[in-house]
Amino acid sequence: MTCTDFQSMRRLIVFMPLGLLSLLTSGCQPAASSSPEIVIGHFASMTGSEATFGQSTDNGIKLAVDEINAAGGINGKQIRLITYDDKGDAREAGTAVTRLTTKDGVVAVLGEVASGLSLAGAPVCQESGVPMVTPSSTNPKVTKIGDMIFRVCFIDPFQGSVCAKFASEHAGLKAGKAAILTDQASPYSVGLQEEFQKAFEKLGGKVVTKQTYQAGDQDFSAQLTAIRSSEPDVVFVPGYYTDVGNVALQARKLGLTTPLLGGDGWDSSKLGEIAGSAIDGCFYSNHYSQEDPNPRVQEFIKKYSERHKQTPDGLAALGYDAARILFAAMKRAKSLDGKALAAELAQTTNFEGVTGNISIDGDRNAVKSAVILEMKDGKPKYVTTIQPGA
Repeated sequence: MTCTDFQSMRRLIVFMPLGLLSLLTSGCQPAASSSPEIVIGHFASMTGSEATFGQSTDNGIKLAVDEINAAGGINGKQIRLITYDDKGDAREAGTAVTRLTTKDGVVAVLGEVASGLSLAGAPVCQESGVPMVTPSSTNPKVTKIGDMIFRVCFIDPFQGSVCAKFASEHAGLKAGKAAILTDQASPYSVGLQEEFQKAFEKLGGKVVTKQTYQAGDQDFSAQLTAIRSSEPDVVFVPGYYTDVGNVALQARKLGLTTPLLGGDGWDSSKLGEIAGSAIDGCFYSNHYSQEDPNPRVQEFIKKYSERHKQTPDGLAALGYDAARILFAAMKRAKSLDGKALAAELAQTTNFEGVTGNISIDGDRNAVKSAVILEMKDGKPKYVTTIQPGA
């Protein structure tokens, strides 16, 4: 730059509007580390067919944020949560996570519930070097995306084996024959179906028919008629509560009284509202029970119920645990750089969560127990707990 050029630029800056000057110099602002707050992100299905998943998880996270901030935050800094609604759409999920990691500059991301949506958002976090903790995506492929991706829930190989063991051994079932009804477009449903079948057959059971549907279908009569003809002892339906409720209603209308069995995708207060008495006597695996007498579980339920005027489901509990595990790692980390934070998340051992004691294994998955719940009068009731390795 010549002397003349410099003088001209200097005159330009002197007469430049303050707002424009601020824009030009914004790149010289202090680094994020000097900010009085720490920003984390959450992407969730706040609207759409499985909206209770996102809403419950977000409520659980917010409760954890309030608690950590009331206790002084992380190293004196308050936590600020930004939540984006992905509307249950994979493309929206990727867009939401991109916005969180670029525009908002979050240090970590929480989400999603649905495995298909986590599979859309996780690559963005991995590429950006921002740790992501999914509270409840159980498909094994999620954490295989890379070393920045973690989960605080069990995975489908375990959940599938839990359901198969229960179907085979529970006194009220003793199932030798099973039918399966799968959402063919859902990674969660397909993965859980595969693991259930593998474990059920290993235990000596036989899958007598496999039927498919697609989320949002309204008529299941053809599939249920085929299932009824196969005379199973149990019908495994690894779907989400909106579809499961309709399946139960239509099954009973067709005279199919066989118990239904499913995974944690059933976990919503809406299930009982949709299906009514048709879902009674059916079972599903989950991450915790509201009837657990553990003081930390009951304390969480009390605080959550007072704030949100409803009893927390498993998704709320997992959202709460995911946030608390993240905050514990932040406290231990030498910095909030992605690699440093990920390293501490990987060291999580015997964390006392609402959904059980949580340890993160070498594949960044949680090692923990599962519970089986039975629907009675439209409400989930505790049946049994199954430990890893059982």
